[in-house]
Amino acid sequence: MRIDFWKMHGIGNDFIMLDDRDKTIAGYIDYSDLAVRLCHRRFGIGADGIILARHSDTHDIRFIIINSDGSEPEMCGNGMRCFAKYLYENNILVKDEIKVQTLAGTVVPRIEKKQSGQVVSVCVDMGVPRLVPQQIPFVHDRDMALGVPIETAQGTMLVSCVSMGNPHAVIFVNDLSLVDIETIGPMVENHPRFPEKTNVEFIEVVSDRQLKMRVWERGAGITLACGTGACAAVTAAHLTGRAGRQVRVHLDGGDLDISWNESSGHIFKTGPAQTVFKGTLDI
Repeated sequence: MRIDFWKMHGIGNDFIMLDDRDKTIAGYIDYSDLAVRLCHRRFGIGADGIILARHSDTHDIRFIIINSDGSEPEMCGNGMRCFAKYLYENNILVKDEIKVQTLAGTVVPRIEKKQSGQVVSVCVDMGVPRLVPQQIPFVHDRDMALGVPIETAQGTMLVSCVSMGNPHAVIFVNDLSLVDIETIGPMVENHPRFPEKTNVEFIEVVSDRQLKMRVWERGAGITLACGTGACAAVTAAHLTGRAGRQVRVHLDGGDLDISWNESSGHIFKTGPAQTVFKGTLDI
């Protein structure tokens, strides 16, 4: 079977974009098997995950993402910006704002900037962060989980837990350069107090309007960026008095602007989406 694909990235968080509205791919190969095959950086195209456009009966379109290890997360902020650009430039949905069905609920990306018919920047309404531990999920007996100690083989870690439709454990550090993310990341991701595992964000506070972040993503490992993670980090930073509601997050792959609207409670994430290359392959 031959399929067309776009390789895209949102500040270094990279994806293979596929159109499967007719379910042809789904009828030929399991998405998890396809993701493992295509995302391999030596034997495949190479990516943090695959994203598929599917028909929706209730929304403009359905968004499916499969991580490079074959697992299916609920949502991906950087992937959603790429998704909006992919839909617009392929004439699948030529609209500046769309309602997208995801496992995390309705997500609304809005095209912010275009040049010569190409999408440059997308703002995504990420919805309201969930803070109740059972909704994250995180095993904890309080109303919120901010600065909660958990025990690991590397010692006690203080985690602030947020769900952006997917689970996040935010860890504030004094110096990001000293953090052994490859060791600590998987320990926290697989900690028994996170029954569905978790993404892990390591945050260095620069000021009340700037954060530096590195991330260990559930199912993908170290990535250059994580959009839902940036939103979770700003949420945790604001609730713990470290930052305001308008924050620029500096990630390894670039910057994201995060705004937490006080009246609606929604978090908005704005950043670029770029196409790397397009191709066709046999699967």
